[in-house]
Amino acid sequence: MAISFTQRLETVCRDKNNSLCIGLDIDPDKFPSELDTSLSGMESFGKDVIDGTIDFCPVYKPNFAFFERFGSQGFALLERLVAHINGRAIVIADAKRGDIGNTSHQYASAILDGMGCDAITISPYMGRDAIKPFIENAAKGVFILAVTSNSSASEIQEHENQSNPLYKKVIQIAMELNTNENIGLVVGATKTEVMQEVRELSNGMPWLIPGVGTQGGDLETALKISHKSGIGIINVSRGILYAGDGSLNDVVQSAKNYTEKIRSMVWNPISC
Repeated sequence: MAISFTQRLETVCRDKNNSLCIGLDIDPDKFPSELDTSLSGMESFGKDVIDGTIDFCPVYKPNFAFFERFGSQGFALLERLVAHINGRAIVIADAKRGDIGNTSHQYASAILDGMGCDAITISPYMGRDAIKPFIENAAKGVFILAVTSNSSASEIQEHENQSNPLYKKVIQIAMELNTNENIGLVVGATKTEVMQEVRELSNGMPWLIPGVGTQGGDLETALKISHKSGIGIINVSRGILYAGDGSLNDVVQSAKNYTEKIRSMVWNPISC
């Protein structure tokens, strides 16, 4: 039997003593003035970030919007960055797909099979039909949007009432579908008031945790609760890619700083 995505994720995190995810939200508009802002410059920057952090970073998460804005050339660049990682870390496609079954099959084929990403973020709004095509291969995973970090998320995710919000139904569906052990949840670090309950409901599922850093989510709380059972993948994008003066040294040092904090709380407390 093939090793499941959750097992693959836990293995690479354990091997690197880390659960940091670097969000590859590469935005040339935020580059320092001396950097090349062309597609070629974006590619060089992305590959330099990967090469400078791959020894200790277990997960990367390219946000598709930052590449799709450039059309086919941007998508080709995204493919080259995934190929550059080349199995040395887990790649989560931050694509937030979720459509009727036949369409989701095509998305799964393109992103998980064709591009070679290891997992993908999924919107559950259209129900389990939008999720099933992505989880047929146990070695590939999904992270389902459950409790996200953005300020207006509660309009939908907490709809109904405090005792039975919509996100609890999302977690229930995820648990029912997780027969291949390849489903995780997106749980925002800014949602500390519900994290404990979400951890109890999700029963060991891995979490992808955005919102640390620029959005103000608390790293220590997110780690301690998420790692009570399962694993919490801490995603940092802007707080790493545009740290300090934006130089590669500052980017890598920021990633190391986050890594050392994560290690000191839940992994082996060794320095990068």
